[in-house]
Amino acid sequence: MKKIILSAFLATALFNCKKQVENNEEKKSVEDSVTTSKTENAKTPLKALSIQEMNNYLQKKNDTLYVTNFFATWCGPCVHEIPFFKNKIQELKGKPVKITFVSLDSKSEWNTKVPQFTDEMEIRNNTVLLDGELIDQKFFSDNFKEWTGSAIPFTFMRKGDKTDETLGMMSEQDLNEKIEKLLNSKSEKK
Repeated sequence: MKKIILSAFLATALFNCKKQVENNEEKKSVEDSVTTSKTENAKTPLKALSIQEMNNYLQKKNDTLYVTNFFATWCGPCVHEIPFFKNKIQELKGKPVKITFVSLDSKSEWNTKVPQFTDEMEIRNNTVLLDGELIDQKFFSDNFKEWTGSAIPFTFMRKGDKTDETLGMMSEQDLNEKIEKLLNSKSEKK
């Protein structure tokens, strides 16, 4: 009798061990596929520009219209106008227009809040980072006629030698009119 009970106990233990191994293998397989899909969907990190790189970008003079919007995730008016720019990105796809968002959020937010925000707003591919603590008055005087860095949002547009600056939030109509005016202008290259 003891042999039968011992054999039954041993068979049950072996069966349970085998089942546990199978469950672990299934779980590992599921985890592997989840890991793979997470890796496949990994987002490219946001690019941080130096002050010199930003200067070079803002000074580009050619037949492309560069629309550069300076914003921060905590700025209500900035957040409000972003959908207007997104609409223009879609509308002007394939045309000589480059719309870029420049986040002035603190560096401590660059790997957390800013990527999350740009993903929610679907603007990651059009966003760069700029360390606002490194910006000095020379940056403003070298690049802008009006903006001194006193407030955001700020939008700078350039096509060749023609520029437009808007301090504060723009309506969708204002944005459309400004872009249309610069797109239809003839630019002079230097």
